[in-house]
Amino acid sequence: VWHLALFGSDDCLSVQCLNAMGPDAFCFENVSGYTNSLKKYPYLWLCYSGEIYNHKKIQQHFEFEYQTKMDGELIFHLYDKGGNEQTICVLDGVFAIFLLDTANKKVFLGFRPLFKAMTEDRFLAVCSEAKGLVTLKHFKAPFLKVEPFLPGHYEVFDLKPNGQVASVVMVKYHHCRDEPPHALYYNVEKLFPGFETETVKNKLWILFNDAIKRRLMTDRLGLGLQLVAATLLKQLKEAQVQYPLQTFVIGMEDSPDLLAARKVGNHIGSEHHEVLFNSEEGIQALDEVIFSLETYNITTAHASVSMYLISKYIQKNTDSVVIFSGEGSEELIQGYIYFHNVSNIERYITHLYPLDVRRASVGPSVRGPWLPNEIEKHLLRETFEDSNLILKEILCDGITSVKNSWFKILQKYVEHQVDDAMMANAAQKFPFNTPKTKGYYYHQILEHHFPGQADWLSHYWMPKWIDATDPSAHTLTHYKSAAKA
Repeated sequence: VWHLALFGSDDCLSVQCLNAMGPDAFCFENVSGYTNSLKKYPYLWLCYSGEIYNHKKIQQHFEFEYQTKMDGELIFHLYDKGGNEQTICVLDGVFAIFLLDTANKKVFLGFRPLFKAMTEDRFLAVCSEAKGLVTLKHFKAPFLKVEPFLPGHYEVFDLKPNGQVASVVMVKYHHCRDEPPHALYYNVEKLFPGFETETVKNKLWILFNDAIKRRLMTDRLGLGLQLVAATLLKQLKEAQVQYPLQTFVIGMEDSPDLLAARKVGNHIGSEHHEVLFNSEEGIQALDEVIFSLETYNITTAHASVSMYLISKYIQKNTDSVVIFSGEGSEELIQGYIYFHNVSNIERYITHLYPLDVRRASVGPSVRGPWLPNEIEKHLLRETFEDSNLILKEILCDGITSVKNSWFKILQKYVEHQVDDAMMANAAQKFPFNTPKTKGYYYHQILEHHFPGQADWLSHYWMPKWIDATDPSAHTLTHYKSAAKA
């Protein structure tokens, strides 16, 4: 977590780190020492967190002379070469950037996850988590309006002579329908046009393997999802990496996932970890999960508890700092029965980060390298069925007991926490995103921790292809029908 604030005066510009927290936090002074070591760019100050997957390829392509072993050094060279547009076009990874150009009096801010706040006197504060800004104090600003920074965007600010900061432009640099510009710098096998089944399967095979390869930047890895684990292990062996691969699974007693993951671990020969939790532990974690994620979206809260609990286990019991996960794969290829009647999958994909994939932010650094015939994940299974990477009998998808699902456990608990009087008063208490169901409970938790910040969530995720008041898949008619079949 990093926090910084920018404020100016008539003759100077100051950047400070405020309220840094946690073992991975760093002061801007540390970063300035790093930038000052690059004597070629004394006018550039960088606050950077994340990883750039293609930094070595870009360095070699442009023949940049590095002075450090930091992947973030690439940002200095690219910015000096072609400004913020040149920088943004070629970077591939997961990161957040705050770049201060003192020569041209510009600030460049972008990527995810970020929150920002600006006061009337143009005091600008930036943080990787909203909670780092809500308690921030400034002598001219008793209250800061905190706003999520849009993923897929970057913003450029002018630094005025009087020290005020003014937004110049907010740019959406990528759309899910477009090929990312950085693809030009990868030696990916040629992709043939067309949407025939075999063509699509060929593209999926090529892109999936490439996505795994690009994310191999650490020596302490952990895994999620059968196909990701098997593919990564194969690539690690090809690269002659010696350390053991760890895999993790979480579930309640007699959950299908535990048995399935155990079989996968044996199949690929990983160092396998199983984490058990019960309903009481899951319910007790809800408050901390919503506090950590800073959202009250119903499906996000439901799905994040297991991710939160397994992340705590990984941090306490292993030295893994990067976890490969299957986040996003079902949404991208419509792999769940949930999507059976979806008419506009693009709408769902563009909201992945602030909604479902947000659960990946509760623990270690998570990397996600990712329906027809009424079979979940049909296309993915068919693409890799002859690869010997996956076990064909592993078809389950459930962390909870076959006797009592996590969804039912939560529904029963929440039902007793929210009464009819509370629901009748919901519009008055929560005028923004007024809850229509007992999901009121999650909204209430966020309000307790962050009063008046309901607009951090722009909208509840709610399927528009079916008449629904609750977004949980288990409540949808066609999901129940398919499950019975």
